Amino acid sequence: MAALDLRPAAQCRYDAVSLGEVMLRLDPGEGRIRTARSFRAWEGGGEYNVTRGLRRAFGLRGAIVTALADNEIGRLVEDFILTGGLDTEFVNWVPYDGIGRTVRNGLNFTERGFGVRGAVGVSDRGLTAASQLGAEDVDWDKLFGEYGVRWLHTGGIFAALSETAADTVIAAVKKAKEYGTVVSYDLNYRPSLWKAIGGQAKAQEVNKEIAPYIDVMIGNEEDFTASLGFEIEGADIHGGEALETDAFAGMIHRAAEAYPNFKVIATTMRGVKSATVNDWAAIAWSPATGVVESVKRDNLEIMDRVGGGDSFASGLIFGLLDGQTLETAVNYGAAHGALAMTTPGDTTMVTKAEVLKLAGGGSARVDR
Repeated sequence: MAALDLRPAAQCRYDAVSLGEVMLRLDPGEGRIRTARSFRAWEGGGEYNVTRGLRRAFGLRGAIVTALADNEIGRLVEDFILTGGLDTEFVNWVPYDGIGRTVRNGLNFTERGFGVRGAVGVSDRGLTAASQLGAEDVDWDKLFGEYGVRWLHTGGIFAALSETAADTVIAAVKKAKEYGTVVSYDLNYRPSLWKAIGGQAKAQEVNKEIAPYIDVMIGNEEDFTASLGFEIEGADIHGGEALETDAFAGMIHRAAEAYPNFKVIATTMRGVKSATVNDWAAIAWSPATGVVESVKRDNLEIMDRVGGGDSFASGLIFGLLDGQTLETAVNYGAAHGALAMTTPGDTTMVTKAEVLKLAGGGSARVDR
C-alpha cells in the first residue's frame, strides 16, 4: 500500500489524539429506558472511543481534545477518561451556571436491543460544552508542534454538534497537516444531529470541505452516500443486507478519484439479521493494494453493537501505526470490532493478544 508518512514515535508525546465529545452513557442493561429504575454508567463518544481503544487494547499513548462543563457530571466523565488512560490536558473546562442554560454535559441513554428489538439511542446533548468548543480554545501549536502527535482522529459526529463545530474540525486538521500528523476521519452520518443545522445538504457541504485534509477516510456505505454524495447504483443501503464487496468497491474508487489525498479508505460491512446476530466483515483500499477484505464472520453474536465501528477503526489504525500491511490492519480492525461487541458499553474491554488471536484465525475455545 502507499506508505503513510508517520512521524517517528520518539519525536511525539502521543501516538494518537481524538477530537470529539465524550458523553456519559446510561445503560439500562437488559431492560428498556422507558421502564428502567437503575442505569449503569459508562463514557463514550464516536471519536473518543477510537483513541481510548488504542490506549487500552493496544497500549499506545493517547489524549482527548474535548470540552466539559465543570460540575460533578463533568468530573465523573473525567474520571472515566482517566480510567481509560487518556491524557486530559486538552480538556477545556467551562464554568457551569448551576442549571445548564448555557452549557452542560452530554448524556446518552442506550438500549442494547435483543432479537427483533433493535438497539435504541436517546441522546441529550444540546448546548454541551463540546458542541461549543471553538478553534481558539485549543493550543494546536502546543499539541501538534511542541508535544507532537503521530495520528489525529476525528469525525462527522463532532462536526455535526453545532453550526460552529465543523470550523473547529477544519482548524484541527489543517494544523495537524502543518506538523506532519496523519489524520483519519470517520464520516459517521447521524441524521438526528444534522437535522437542525441543514440536514444532509449541510452534511455534504461540511464533509466535502474537510475531506481534502484526510489521509484515512472511514465510513460505511450510508456514510459515503449521505456525507459525500457517492451513490451505489441499485443498492438498498437501508435494507439490512450486507453489500457485496464489488458494489462498494465501485464507490470507493469514485471517492478516491475525487479525493486523491485519501491514502486509505476503509469500511465495515454489516448485515443485520437481528439485534443480536449480524454478519460482520470489513474492506479497505489503498492506491497500491486496491481493495482488500477481512475475514467475514457470518452470524456473529452480539451483546452490544454500539462502538463496534469505533473499535474497528482503532484496530485498523493500530495496524497502520505498527507498519503492518493493509490486509493485516483491516483484519485487526474487524477482529477488534467483533470482540468489542461481545461486551457492554461503548468502549473496548479487549486485549491486544485477543485481537491478534482472532485475527489470526483463533476460536472461542476456553483459554486455560
